Amino acid sequence: MPATYIENFDSDAGGWFGFHDNARGPRPLEQRPGAVNSRRPWCIDYNHAPPGAGYMNLLFVLMTKGPIGEHLRETAGPNRFIHAQTPTDFTHARLSFRLRGELLPRGANLVLLIQASIDGLVSGWLLTGQPLRVTPDWSDQTIIADPDPAQWTCLGARHDRTDMYGPRPLSSVLANVNVNLLLVLFPLDIAPMGPLEGDPHRLRPVKDYPVWQSHLPEGYVTLDQVRFDLR
Repeated sequence: MPATYIENFDSDAGGWFGFHDNARGPRPLEQRPGAVNSRRPWCIDYNHAPPGAGYMNLLFVLMTKGPIGEHLRETAGPNRFIHAQTPTDFTHARLSFRLRGELLPRGANLVLLIQASIDGLVSGWLLTGQPLRVTPDWSDQTIIADPDPAQWTCLGARHDRTDMYGPRPLSSVLANVNVNLLLVLFPLDIAPMGPLEGDPHRLRPVKDYPVWQSHLPEGYVTLDQVRFDLR
């Protein structure tokens, strides 16, 4: 099996997609030959609200294990990561991104998220120790999937998602990233617009109450090439 995955987005999105929201699901990225673009408004993922790690925007998503349904193929194009039977052991993998953009981060960083299903729960880990920089000029950046937990933040789950999401050892997740891989903006400052009764983390931002958009990241990010060197 190949030890290297390269996506240049020359003809389509190659299986990468964005997200409308938790209810509507995947949405196409803006695509032109040689690049894909993710632009605000971005989905606010509330599945990991406190006592989980917090909220995030989902910019770029790649499923890492099949089969891929027709709906997702229509949205994202053929998933060449899965079609090539690329290994899903990301331990010590080198992940390289050529990107640019204009971003008002408002306290958030663009970071890698990996997710694996283990013993009935999906466990997600954010590589918060190695954020990617977003600049107006193209830059080539490489991050390393170091198995040191100090480099990562475990997502956990909000109060009513513990049957779906939960902590699993980082080493096990890295060894088989069998759900998906994402680039996300984390953490988000979720500021309710107006008074709320009770704990806001037991509610769902945007769906259950409006939020101040001025507290959230704004802009766009463009990917020109993605390369994963796997052992």
